Amino acid sequence: MKQRKRTKDWVGPIPYGIGEVKPNHFAEMAKVAVENRAHPLYAWRILRDGTCDGCALGTVGLRDFTMDGVHLCTVRLNLLKLNTMDAMDAELLSDVRNVSGLTSAEMRDLGRLGYPMVWRAGTPGYTRITWDEALSLAAGALRKTDPARMAFYLTSRGITNEVYYMAQKVARALGTNNIDNAARLCHSASTVAMKQAIGVAASTCSYKDWIGSDLIVFIGSDTANNQPVATKYLFYAKKKGTRVAVVNPYREPGMMRYWVPSVVESVLFGTKICDEYYRVQTGGDLAFLNGVLKVLIERGQVDRAYIDAHTTGFDGVEQALRESSWPDIERNSGASRADVERFADMLARAKNVIFVWSMGVTQHRHGVDTVHAIINLALARGLIGREFSGVMPIRGHSGVQGGAEVGCVPNVFPGGRPVTSENAREIALAWGFDVPSTPGLSAAEQIQAAEHGEIDVLWSAGGNFLETLPEPDHVRAALARVPHRIHQDIVLTSQMLVEPREWALILPARTRYETRGGGTETTTEREIIFSPEIPGPRPGQAQGEWEIFMKVGERVRPDRANFIHADTGSDIRSEIARVVPSYAGIQALKRKGDHVQWGGRILCRDGVFPTQDGRARFAVVRPPESALPDGRFMMSTRRGKQFNSMVHRARDPLTGAVRDDVIISAAAAGTLGLRDGSPVIVRSGTGEMRGRAKIADIKPRNVQVHWPEAQPVLKRGVLDPQCGVPDYNAVVEIIPVRS
Repeated sequence: MKQRKRTKDWVGPIPYGIGEVKPNHFAEMAKVAVENRAHPLYAWRILRDGTCDGCALGTVGLRDFTMDGVHLCTVRLNLLKLNTMDAMDAELLSDVRNVSGLTSAEMRDLGRLGYPMVWRAGTPGYTRITWDEALSLAAGALRKTDPARMAFYLTSRGITNEVYYMAQKVARALGTNNIDNAARLCHSASTVAMKQAIGVAASTCSYKDWIGSDLIVFIGSDTANNQPVATKYLFYAKKKGTRVAVVNPYREPGMMRYWVPSVVESVLFGTKICDEYYRVQTGGDLAFLNGVLKVLIERGQVDRAYIDAHTTGFDGVEQALRESSWPDIERNSGASRADVERFADMLARAKNVIFVWSMGVTQHRHGVDTVHAIINLALARGLIGREFSGVMPIRGHSGVQGGAEVGCVPNVFPGGRPVTSENAREIALAWGFDVPSTPGLSAAEQIQAAEHGEIDVLWSAGGNFLETLPEPDHVRAALARVPHRIHQDIVLTSQMLVEPREWALILPARTRYETRGGGTETTTEREIIFSPEIPGPRPGQAQGEWEIFMKVGERVRPDRANFIHADTGSDIRSEIARVVPSYAGIQALKRKGDHVQWGGRILCRDGVFPTQDGRARFAVVRPPESALPDGRFMMSTRRGKQFNSMVHRARDPLTGAVRDDVIISAAAAGTLGLRDGSPVIVRSGTGEMRGRAKIADIKPRNVQVHWPEAQPVLKRGVLDPQCGVPDYNAVVEIIPVRS
């Protein structure tokens, strides 16, 4: 691989891109310092010694395992305040009208939840209670509830593997598999497809493989926004000669160029990220990827030796693609045949290729099939099982990779065992008590069941269904029908303010840095990393998350208390190592810097797959028909300056867009008579929202709107049938608002 010329990837000669639409990282650092001024030394200790609770790249302190130098991003800095705030004034919640008009950001700014509180039906708000009263109230409701009518949901806001493991164990000790985590709303499509195709549901390579790869392809991923530290990897990869390709409806500015704040050269001159850009329509990735494989097959540019030795099912895919027509591929992908062939040419020239994708691929009703199309392409070129190549579903949250692997999902036990009678018996032997043997409800299904009056206890550890699921008015009505709601969290959220049918309980939790004895997370590249407890102030009476689940479980089922109980996080890690074979080594993680990468740097090395016959499986996948009515647009949802649904800034510094902007092409805006900033209504068959046109380089007849602001326009109950991910896209009308 040739080194690239130093100036080839410079954006321009203006230092730090002054005048460009871009993040001002140094100003951001100053703001963060002000926000954490109450406990600056504690904030510094978290940054210096803690494992990042932001995205799943996995920095330890200020460093990682990929390269030398400081690694610190604004995502982590923006989350810092959540860990250092003092407890809020609990009296504010004595009448929820005091806070009901606040935005979610304003609610977070009130401070941390510090005390157990209960809101009983018919009263104006929450009153403080003791922890003993709170645990007894929760346990009493669960004890009286049919296990089929209770549900648990955990979201990734720094939640550790120990919390996920204890929560799912307690749920199953109580007799239910109705437990799910935030991956259901983002990457469960990747989990399902990868498990079916290659036997593992994780990245097959490591971040180290980016530096030395010939080509990295980003599909439906705005990595510069959601995993900004990764731009530093790309900086050094490009120095080694790596080329970067982007497949996306919108030419994301941050994926085109970036100013890496910890690299002097990049600060001064910027770094061009993207070398090759391929524009598809929203949801058109599947047809595009099928077209690329069709070209490679017809040109004889697939690795037949690898296919014959290590895979099954290729003949069916080959037959289906030979029968597919170019007019269909072009219509369903939104790309020209020339672009498809150009991508195939690029792929054929590259010896080593890594495919990276995110929610632009997975948050569709056909997300599983699109991930299969990516894997088909990688298998056809023999790219899985060796260094500098592979497939990587890049994770945006630090806990979701481990959450599923330790069993915090409704259809899989710890260690990836499907929920079956046979596997239930195996887990029962390991735990000492019987566990349910039929799959439970996913996150969206839990709310659907609540809407039908079929849930009596809903326990949410983090999360806010009002801001993460479509049609929030229906979600609100569903939450209001649940007799008993348990909200375990670190800050106030709007779903806590839904009037209870009988009672709503707040259980104040500690962050990973406050957790007694520390805990672990699992990164995108499968590194299990220890994050130590950080000395510092503790808000009110908040307790450790795994301890809360354990204490309630022990009260509900005292006959199983000795099987549920753990004295320390180390005890839980030792049990995880026994129950989840791939996590062997987690039991030895005790201090800062301790880590173990399950599976090693490369999974499926040399084409040996952990499937029943040792072979990977091609899948015949057919794209949905593109049938956009005249005058309508395909709307997708996007993230701005935010972490999950937590919005940090009203303006996205990468795009210049504010929260109500509707990103639309110049051609479409011209047809509608819109100018930049023109007021519009975005209307679907479900609902509408008001916004302003933001003219940008996006494929015509495609628009993007920030999430969760777009939730009223999305339709509830539209899920990928194979994995349960909601479809975060909609066919909409853009209506100019004339003054």
